[in-house]
Amino acid sequence: MEVKIGIQNIGREIVLESTQDADALATVVADSISKGTELRLTDEKGRQIIIPANVLGYVEIGAEEVRRVGFGAL
Repeated sequence: MEVKIGIQNIGREIVLESTQDADALATVVADSISKGTELRLTDEKGRQIIIPANVLGYVEIGAEEVRRVGFGAL
């Protein structure tokens, strides 16, 4: 699942691939914002991303898409 995070006053966004589903990611983001704590996410390689909730501009959670294989996938 691709996650894009925009940070206030920063022109570049953080992009990571997560193994969590969209609902779990949305819950983590909403809890972080409501409690005012840092947003902690782990990507699929095990790296941790920690962002203070008060500097979040936006969080875009990609749609779950099943990859198609073969010639009929066009």
